[in-house]
Amino acid sequence: MELQLGDVETTALIPLAIKANETLRKHPRFYDKKAVEIINTLKIDTTPYDKFMSHEGVVARTIMLDRQVKEIIAKNPDTVVVNLGAGFDNRFERVNNQKIFWFDIDLPDCMAVRKKVFAEQDNVKMIAASVLDASWCQAVKEALNGRKAKPLFLAEGLFMYFTMEEIRSFLSMLKSNFPGGGLLIAEQNSKFSAQNSRHHDTVKNTKATFKSGTDSGEEIVSLVPGFALVEEHSFHEEMKKYSLRGKLFAWLFPKINNRFATIKW
Repeated sequence: MELQLGDVETTALIPLAIKANETLRKHPRFYDKKAVEIINTLKIDTTPYDKFMSHEGVVARTIMLDRQVKEIIAKNPDTVVVNLGAGFDNRFERVNNQKIFWFDIDLPDCMAVRKKVFAEQDNVKMIAASVLDASWCQAVKEALNGRKAKPLFLAEGLFMYFTMEEIRSFLSMLKSNFPGGGLLIAEQNSKFSAQNSRHHDTVKNTKATFKSGTDSGEEIVSLVPGFALVEEHSFHEEMKKYSLRGKLFAWLFPKINNRFATIKW
């Protein structure tokens, strides 16, 4: 299968490769058989995309976000979930309760490949569009009709490729299109990381660069009135459970690792 991805979209191969390789380990910390299938189908060499620190970071964020999404769905079984910059993510299969409705949104070139390896499902809709293009919002509004739960938006591995002004525009778009409120879980990288993407162990093997970083999720919510930071958790919390290097990284560089910021409006 021919693989044609843009510079930023190529970064989707990083979590894909890591999830596939983690699944194939003797004692995997989670399973993503779809990732293994895609790697084999696309015949991708995972070597440039799977290095130790990125591997542990992707494992941590996968476990952490799976856990949080499952908790939210447990409280709100009819949640509409919007997976922004979906790439080759297969989280729906790990959290599906048969009642949620799920949207996978990504740029056209990435979505074209995704649609070749992911089958259509009744409660999943794949949309080819920029996250910053409000055209996809109408489909989400229609899915929300008759449901009690507020929408949940996931921005995993996304905001670091946006400028702060683009993040501001995105938040404004959410607020204007979903005035009834919602929840956003957004991965944040540090300002230090944003300034050193050329040294990142896997991103440096792509043509993408980080465009922004924050020291706190408060910097995100302050961009547009009406947003509030609910909680924020560093990937250190999970990474330090599994290796000495993870513990040392957390101790030596407590402010540098990525974080999940949960934001409401």
